[in-house]
Amino acid sequence: MSSIIEDVMARKLFNSRGQETIEVDIVTVDGFGRAAAPAGASKGKAEVVSYPEGGVDEAIKKVEELIVPELIGMDAEEQQEIDALLHEIDETENFANVGGNTAFAISLATAEAAATSYGTSLFQHLSGYLANELPYPLGNVLGGGKHALGKTTDIQEYLVIPIKARSFAEAAKANILVHHRVGALLRKADKTFTGGRGDEGAWAPNIKNEEALKIVVKACEEVSEERGIECRACLDVAASSFWSPKQNVYVYSMEGTKRDSGEQLEFMLRLIEDYNLAYVEDPFHEDDYESFVELTKKVKNCLICGDDLFVTNRERLNQGIKICAGNSIIIKTNQVGTLTDAWETTQLAKRAQYVPVMSHRSGETTDTHIAHLAVGFSCPIIKTGVLHGERVAKINELIRIEETLGNRAQMSIF
Repeated sequence: MSSIIEDVMARKLFNSRGQETIEVDIVTVDGFGRAAAPAGASKGKAEVVSYPEGGVDEAIKKVEELIVPELIGMDAEEQQEIDALLHEIDETENFANVGGNTAFAISLATAEAAATSYGTSLFQHLSGYLANELPYPLGNVLGGGKHALGKTTDIQEYLVIPIKARSFAEAAKANILVHHRVGALLRKADKTFTGGRGDEGAWAPNIKNEEALKIVVKACEEVSEERGIECRACLDVAASSFWSPKQNVYVYSMEGTKRDSGEQLEFMLRLIEDYNLAYVEDPFHEDDYESFVELTKKVKNCLICGDDLFVTNRERLNQGIKICAGNSIIIKTNQVGTLTDAWETTQLAKRAQYVPVMSHRSGETTDTHIAHLAVGFSCPIIKTGVLHGERVAKINELIRIEETLGNRAQMSIF
């Protein structure tokens, strides 16, 4: 068996929003890997640059001219060496030259090629054969913000997590049932609701922020009682998307309300307490470490997660760890470019007892890699949507992984 790289190919295709993206194939003597890059709608300003000037076409050109000659003959098993080479070729701190999505596609395809070269699954290649923990699925069931058009909620995502599910398959089913129940409750509450959905398959109704949360909580309670498990509501506020630096306030357009940082803190605290929220992501804008610290101090039994705050970046996470800003982090590999970078950030989070949440992007592909990364990186939670084919692809892959593990499979603890 050999994992020596023989060929590298890059092409342009489309993500779930119909945007152009890059896909890379890595061919080894005995294996093959393929990965396509996703794209976010609400991006943290500290993320790596997705593509060089000229977009996907320029990225492909740079793969062919700068990267392919260096990769041919290398061993796909040398993941750290190849990821370091990508940084070296790029020569910038944020992948502005070749593009973070370019690095992502090459890095993930390399890992998959190494795994297939030796007849193993990607999650086993990353973590060894002792990996046996499945993540809980965190699923988007209702939302607005930058993920939907028209008059929708300011809060970007209303999510559900079935924290007492006994298997991943059971957890995925519970999320689907909550999604269906939310749809039924929306139709009952608003006879004009036409069933519109946002980028991630979540319902996108014309409804006020807290009214939406009440509906999601009700759906969670009903499904919990029916299934004998505990489904809890969660939020991804994506507060940076409606923070006004000029006015120094959060502008809630749907409500016609403005909240300063202190009022936002009190609002988030009340929602967590009143609705028994299990998880709140980006409740403040991406540079407000202090408010993250204050909220984290004041809540119990709720994860306070940073996405735009940390952008899978070790330095930003380290800054948060020092002052106890949040207790959880979103892991999106294409925010930092390479698998090695994402792995190192995940390990830093675990050492500091921050819960790492493996996550999709709103503009997704049908790739299933993050299912393997969640298991391979031992992330207790995966954020990957509930419905739509590009989301279900990840859910179904985790069901297959659970089947592969058989009696060894167990749900993570967090």
